[in-house]
Amino acid sequence: MPKNSKVTQREQSHEHVTESVADLLAHEEPLDYKNSSLNVGGAAGKKVPQIEVPENDGRPAWNSKLQYILAQVGFSVGLGNVWRFPYLCQKNGGGAYLVPYFILLIIIGIPLFFLELAVGQKIRRGSIGVWNYVCPRLGGIGMSSLMVCGFVGLYYNVIIGWSIFYFFQSFQYPLPWSDCPIRKNGTLAIVEPECDKSSATTYFWYRQTLNTTSTIAESGGLNVKMTLSLLVAWIIVCLAVIKGIASSGKVMYFSSLFPYVVLFCFLVRGLMLKGSVDGIAHMFTPKLEKMLEPQVWREAATQVFFALGLGFGGVIAFSSYNKIDNNCHFDAVLVSFINFFTSILATLVVFAVLGFKANIMNEKCVVENAEKILGYLNSNVLSHDLIPPHVNFSHLTTSDYAEMYGVIKTVKEDGFAQLGLEPCVLVDELNKAVQGTGLAFIAFTEAMTHFPASPFWSVMFFFMLINLGLGSMIGTMTGITTPVLDAYKVQKELFTVCCCIVAFFCGLLFVQRSGNYFVTMFDDYSAGLPLTVVVILENVSVAWIYGTKRFMQDLEDMLGFRPCIIYFYLWKYVSPLCLIVLISATVIEMAISPPGYNAWVQELAQERFQSYPPWALAMCFALIIVAMLPLPVVFIARHFNLMSDGSNKLSVSYRKTMMKDMSNLEEQDEARFILGAKPGEAPIAPARRPYLTPGGNKPMDPNSLIPTTAPLMPQNYM
Repeated sequence: MPKNSKVTQREQSHEHVTESVADLLAHEEPLDYKNSSLNVGGAAGKKVPQIEVPENDGRPAWNSKLQYILAQVGFSVGLGNVWRFPYLCQKNGGGAYLVPYFILLIIIGIPLFFLELAVGQKIRRGSIGVWNYVCPRLGGIGMSSLMVCGFVGLYYNVIIGWSIFYFFQSFQYPLPWSDCPIRKNGTLAIVEPECDKSSATTYFWYRQTLNTTSTIAESGGLNVKMTLSLLVAWIIVCLAVIKGIASSGKVMYFSSLFPYVVLFCFLVRGLMLKGSVDGIAHMFTPKLEKMLEPQVWREAATQVFFALGLGFGGVIAFSSYNKIDNNCHFDAVLVSFINFFTSILATLVVFAVLGFKANIMNEKCVVENAEKILGYLNSNVLSHDLIPPHVNFSHLTTSDYAEMYGVIKTVKEDGFAQLGLEPCVLVDELNKAVQGTGLAFIAFTEAMTHFPASPFWSVMFFFMLINLGLGSMIGTMTGITTPVLDAYKVQKELFTVCCCIVAFFCGLLFVQRSGNYFVTMFDDYSAGLPLTVVVILENVSVAWIYGTKRFMQDLEDMLGFRPCIIYFYLWKYVSPLCLIVLISATVIEMAISPPGYNAWVQELAQERFQSYPPWALAMCFALIIVAMLPLPVVFIARHFNLMSDGSNKLSVSYRKTMMKDMSNLEEQDEARFILGAKPGEAPIAPARRPYLTPGGNKPMDPNSLIPTTAPLMPQNYM
């Protein structure tokens, strides 16, 4: 090779090279330049094979595209689609809520979901590895994601445990929560007072399932039934993820598809029930004035954010097992819209069933109040003249009762309150908003007791909840195990089992009698603010530090086509701005809302809001601080060179791809600088490769020459 060639000059040069490239070269065998196509003085004109990325670099891969899509759908579609989204629709204007939700899904959800899929697929690492290489000083992003996954996994599996308990309790007729228990007092048999004051399903949830205490300060000891249920839940999760995607991918075929079978069955059955149309009509009747309230947009953004699983690391981990040329843009759009339509389907099911329940409760209200009126008529408290002549107490309709109620209220205006009559309006029943465990374990469960063959529907419903939770837990556990297994050579099965064992013992906090209150605490504080900070830093590190232009070029090289130009502006400006507004709104909401929880007061048989005691309040803020602590720690440590940037842990395919790109660049440079078009002609300067920019193709700065096919690289910024 000529001594003045660029390759020789670079070999002899002591110029500083980017750390990641230096480490790459340190881990690769020297290239045989004599046999390479760069040796223009030797085998001129011979086509020498270039370095190719092996199809199998030792990293596991999905068996099929369907398996991967089902995994992403199973992770993103979870319990929140069933019991959070319908509540938000009801609370925030019915059908009008779908407008801000859909807009935010387009401008925040899909772009950020696409971003996570792309970086995971390109770098083929878990969350820690990905963000170490995109921006080493922000490598704490991946660690914070892992911390949040740990916190969420601890309490999320408790909910699966509750569903398992209800699932096994459903194999009996009548269902154990269909009637209040009878307490025998000598020869007398009385209804359990706590149940009589509330309802059978409420009593079964708070007393027979959770056996909850009245405050978070009262531990009450372990609940044996819930402890065993939690153990079963962790065994199921462990078996599902013990072999990585080899085992979890197969589980996803069932756990991702079965909930849709159940939802469609419930929808068909629900539409056949009396009052189901009332519930659906109430749900989707738009209250357009709600769209002007900032709170509606904040809650829509938060729901979009968590519905897609952004920031958890599971999305990146699943994507890292894809082929490098997989169309992740199509995947992002497909999974996002599947998630959206699943939420609408679940909302239809929930309100069809709740409409049926509202009609039953309304009819029950009419019967009870009609008996009161009959009593007042027989005791001459009310005159028979107040009753319209067409009213028949043996076949009293809701409209007849409403007319009678209105007459009595008008005539007995002064003493009406003492009569204790209720209006029994159907809309009032439909407006009783419930969410979370209140919807799944109380309201929906109560409605199913009125179904024909109620045990069958109960078994189906709670088996669906188990599968929905399992899909999300698999993604959460993958977000924990993949980054660790990428960084350290540990046995996958052993590490997974150890994680599950440790998580089970940590989860005992949630299965003591006061455990339900800790579930609420972790749900409110462990994920919300930390994940929002994580995602905005992900966005900033790619769009502003790595560079949106470079990222767009990487996508074009990886996908084989140019992504829509709108993504450039969404990643660089719109998404960061929206996330900053969301963070600000979240902090303000936390500041003005008193931190507390709804405690079940046994004597009153109802929930009462209580403030957290000082130690619990400290625990709330500790969850936020611990989850976000890796961000400043890693930044400071790498700023002062106290820890490695992790560039020596590149995946094989990543290093091979980089070497291929460098080889291609050298070949182009040699051909242009050493050879002219004709003998004696001056060498032609290398053409500048353009970056994709919004305004078209602009030449890049030659001082920052980077191969256009180069994957994401660590940025050494000051």
